[in-house]
Amino acid sequence: MSEKELTNRCRQNDNIARRELYELYAGQMLSICCRYVGDRELAQDLLHDGFLKIYRSFDKFAYRGEGSLRAWMSKVMVNISLEYLRKREAVNGTIALDELPDTMVDESVEELSIVPQSVLMKFIEELPQGYRTVFNLFVLDEKSHKEIAELLGINEKSSASQLFRAKSVLAKKIKDYLDKQ
Repeated sequence: MSEKELTNRCRQNDNIARRELYELYAGQMLSICCRYVGDRELAQDLLHDGFLKIYRSFDKFAYRGEGSLRAWMSKVMVNISLEYLRKREAVNGTIALDELPDTMVDESVEELSIVPQSVLMKFIEELPQGYRTVFNLFVLDEKSHKEIAELLGINEKSSASQLFRAKSVLAKKIKDYLDKQ
């Protein structure tokens, strides 16, 4: 079934289409939730909530070509995750300044390519909630600090500060990893 047909059938509350939608996209959407909350069980709860919201909101979705359904669903999952974090005020989690490296380690792209993606994702998951959220929004979702500030209810300087600290922590973890290789 094409993405457009799947969209139309879901809009008509077709449960077979809803099941197919879930089976096609649940893995990708779970990854998005995990990226933000860092806990698989919690991410599964958010995934469930996100799909319920998606099923109820098809009347608001405008199909704009192949890939637009996945993009819209991804946005819903990010928003569900951010809403959860805002309610828990988790975006304020930080590391003490004395735990940060003195200087930013500037790893070359070549050195970074040595680090497996699974290891990099693990390092990102280990970041404090606030750092991880800002890092994900800025680096992976390509949001500006202004957009991040609006999404999280923080000021732009806090967003920039948390991104700097996230990068510092990640750089130290990457350096330590490379030193062990």
